[in-house]
Amino acid sequence: MTIAEVVPSLLAGLDVPGADNTLGLPPARRVVLLLVDGLGHELLRAHAAHAPFLAGLAPRRIDAGFPSSTATSLASIGTGLLSGEHGIVGYTFAVGDEVLNSLTWSRAGDHHHDLRKALVPEVVQPHPTVFERAAAAGVAVSSVAPIAHRGSGLTRAVLRGSWFRGAAGFGDLALGAVAGVEQDRSFCYAYHPDLDAIGHLYGPGSPEWLLQLEFVDSLASRIAGRMPAGSLLVVTADHGMVTAGDRIDFDTEPVLWQGVRVIAGEPRVRYLHTESDEVLDVWREFLGPRADVLTREDAVDAGWFGPVSPLAADRIGDVVVAMKDTAVLLRGQAEPMWSGMTGFHGSRTNDEMAIPLLVHSVASA
Repeated sequence: MTIAEVVPSLLAGLDVPGADNTLGLPPARRVVLLLVDGLGHELLRAHAAHAPFLAGLAPRRIDAGFPSSTATSLASIGTGLLSGEHGIVGYTFAVGDEVLNSLTWSRAGDHHHDLRKALVPEVVQPHPTVFERAAAAGVAVSSVAPIAHRGSGLTRAVLRGSWFRGAAGFGDLALGAVAGVEQDRSFCYAYHPDLDAIGHLYGPGSPEWLLQLEFVDSLASRIAGRMPAGSLLVVTADHGMVTAGDRIDFDTEPVLWQGVRVIAGEPRVRYLHTESDEVLDVWREFLGPRADVLTREDAVDAGWFGPVSPLAADRIGDVVVAMKDTAVLLRGQAEPMWSGMTGFHGSRTNDEMAIPLLVHSVASA
């Protein structure tokens, strides 16, 4: 069971043709899906006392898919596909001669270089979204997310088909979600980013993170309390998070540069586009038990990405590096932002991959 099945399962209850309720979710004609960035299943279970509303719902675990990265998971929410099909294969990845930062839709390492014209979002991710399918079936579809996401490359790529409402904080996120299900046969996707941001800065489970979790729990409870009778609130996440332990800096390890033409991804998962077959062995020897280092073909055969289309295959890179335990592969010079962070995600550990699927049914009048 994966994140890609969440929206199709909910749309089945809204009588959208072709939608299959593989997750067995209760049908409802008014649905809010709240995605809390960074709310891992294991984190919620470990800190349940700080989230009594969410922890009081029947616990259910699904997988985020690989890589366990925000843009990838949001694309799976929006398309009903895993990364090997929708092609948003990580935080950064190569598309032709460019390395795209999929969150900012800019050139990796240069947030001011907007790539929405050079790499048209609807071309980079060409599959119809589940929101488009729902809207075509007569469902009132809306999304509520930070104001800055309006018209962004990622929004265009994976959330098109929904009416967008920008939110500046908890209050209008909650009211926007409720407003999105005022009419019969309506679906609202609501996204909250701040738990992930706090986790990156201070670490998951830190005092700052725990207080933010309490705010998130209150947000979900307040949305549920304002939703109309007979509606459904579903809460999920895009990934979990680990606190970094062993820090390796690619930029200070010349042996790792040899034969590497392009390095993409993020600190917990890296894609290497190579000029030499020796790269695989060099990286395996250097990283040892700190990472799984596979060829693209072996990672695909192992099912890491789900079914893989030609669209996604070249973006994955010749070598895939998935960090284990709490190791991170930083780039101190090229990506200084990451070096100051505490919490990370992207790889294949249970702490990163396991996400909650929580369901609250609002009683009928």
